[in-house]
Amino acid sequence: MRLILLSLSAAACLVHLPLLANGQEGIHTSRSGRPLALPKGDDMFHFVIYGDRTGGPPEGIAVLEQAVKDTNLLDPDLVMTVGDLINGYNQETEWMEEMREYRGVMNELRMPWFPVAGNHDVYWRGKNPEERPELEHEGNYEKHFGPLWYWFAHKDHGFLVLYTDETGDASKPKSFQDKDQIQMSQEQLDWLSQSLKEMKDLKQVFVFLHHPRWLSQYRESNWPEVHQRLAEAGNVRAVFAGHIHRLNYGGVKDGIEYFALATTGGSMPGHMPQIGYVHHLNIVTVRDEGMSMAILPVGSAIDPRLYGKERLGELDALRTLTIASAYGPLRLDAEGSINAEYAARCHNPTSEPIEITLTALPKQGDWRIMPSHRHLTLAPNETRDLAFRVQRSASSMEGFALPSLTLDIDYLEASGARVTLPSRQFEMPVTLSSALPEAWFAAGDNKVLQLGGEGALRLDSKSLELSAESPLTLEAWIQVGEGNKGSHGVLAKTENSEFGFFLHEGQLQFDVLVGDSYQSVQTPDKLAIGEWFHIAGVYDLNEVRLYVDGKRIGTKATSGPRKLNTHPFYVGADPSSRGQATRHFRGKIDEVRLSRVARYEGESFERRHRHEPDADTVLLLHLDQSVGGVFHIDHGPNAAHAVAVGKGAVLASEDLPALDTD
Repeated sequence: MRLILLSLSAAACLVHLPLLANGQEGIHTSRSGRPLALPKGDDMFHFVIYGDRTGGPPEGIAVLEQAVKDTNLLDPDLVMTVGDLINGYNQETEWMEEMREYRGVMNELRMPWFPVAGNHDVYWRGKNPEERPELEHEGNYEKHFGPLWYWFAHKDHGFLVLYTDETGDASKPKSFQDKDQIQMSQEQLDWLSQSLKEMKDLKQVFVFLHHPRWLSQYRESNWPEVHQRLAEAGNVRAVFAGHIHRLNYGGVKDGIEYFALATTGGSMPGHMPQIGYVHHLNIVTVRDEGMSMAILPVGSAIDPRLYGKERLGELDALRTLTIASAYGPLRLDAEGSINAEYAARCHNPTSEPIEITLTALPKQGDWRIMPSHRHLTLAPNETRDLAFRVQRSASSMEGFALPSLTLDIDYLEASGARVTLPSRQFEMPVTLSSALPEAWFAAGDNKVLQLGGEGALRLDSKSLELSAESPLTLEAWIQVGEGNKGSHGVLAKTENSEFGFFLHEGQLQFDVLVGDSYQSVQTPDKLAIGEWFHIAGVYDLNEVRLYVDGKRIGTKATSGPRKLNTHPFYVGADPSSRGQATRHFRGKIDEVRLSRVARYEGESFERRHRHEPDADTVLLLHLDQSVGGVFHIDHGPNAAHAVAVGKGAVLASEDLPALDTD
């Protein structure tokens, strides 16, 4: 439901006039400017009206509870109803339970509320008609809710309640479909005439009843006689009713406006506000010269105090929450098949419980995911796994697509409110088996990775475990392409943590987060577009060093631990807070190697076109071949094969520049 923020005070109308050089009465300022119109100074007040509560499922009481919360935020002078407060149509025991439930909710209002009797409130139904009380539940209603008809004054305005379910013949069961029972009794008509005389000096009178007797289905009622008395009074401004569970505006007749409300928890065919079906409350603004009114869907009043720093921080944490793989990526065999368990590790980083639902998207090509969805509730700071069985039969890797899950999160506040965050989709991490045919690792044609600004290679964090106490070296060959304005990730695992290479307006920067901040070294000049460069970033626990083409560019002393994360490592992009590829690089990349040792020190070292794996190698991508254009083989010992994501990450034949021999 779209949320609506409503100001209860009418906004002052601003008139475009020339600037003033001096002051204006009522406006206090030390500046000159266009004169401002002051707001109205007359007395005014607000009241709220609820529609029918009944006829729907028992859960409708929750709608009424929310309406009460909304109303307390709006803080009107009083609340009116239009009848059908309880489901009724029952015997006394059940009636009393429903009455207590309704009053218990309404008594949470911080202002007075006033009942109106509807058919559900006074109709008795039982198995034995002989046990039917003569006036059914009228006695119970008046004892526990209030008089069937009454009026009161508030701030020189009148509120008049009428009763539209008089029996007529007490020997017959109550029925609003009986034409004899849709008449106002002479007793009530006489009382109405006397009451209107007593209210003649009030500025305006508002009338409340249950059945909208002015509609065509009540054409045999004596409503014309009632209307005539209201019109002759001269100060009746509006009549409000319920019963039909649909908004209906009856227009103006003899200066009296007619309104039928929909529901505040009652039955409806669906939420369709445009055609009059909506759980709502009406907020009425009363001034001496008339009234104005607005319909507020239940739940649309928002407490601005909810948007404090701590709560917003928790909701932001959930909005960007990532689901980690408990066991690392799923691994396809050489034929592209798999039958394995995927466990999504779910963590609640907030101080309130959350509900998480993971749903497998239907019709995912060759993939079969069971069950179709999983659901759990996590206590604050709790971590649990949700397991799925993932299967894929041996088949071609052409047109390969990763399996996906939809993530839905509800934040459960202590107040009972539920905040539903937008649904998100994420791909299950999939890579190739660690036991691939030896032929797949044979040297082939020399190729490089070509990136067009939309695609990248992704490597699962669990495949690249590198301790916070370990030194590291990250190196590659890169060629900067056109269109890298701003900041772009070249090789990155950063997100307020970890390490990476970035291109900032053409200048290369190596970052490692040590202690509380990034320690960075940047080239003084832009890297030339279209030229190949060997880049190497080294962290040896004491300093960060940047090398370009084997020459040291600069250093930065460090102290403290290196901060880790569980986000993927990207070749050609930067991970977002959700672990998705962002700030894509345009250009070419080759020979990516990550090591758990500081490989280079001193002023310079001898570059090599092709890196070789050893015991300190964490990752080695020669980028000479792919499987189905999706998987790029890791020639290091961890089998951390990369997965192509996005568009435009393709292999192209190209030779690296000749190396200096002197």
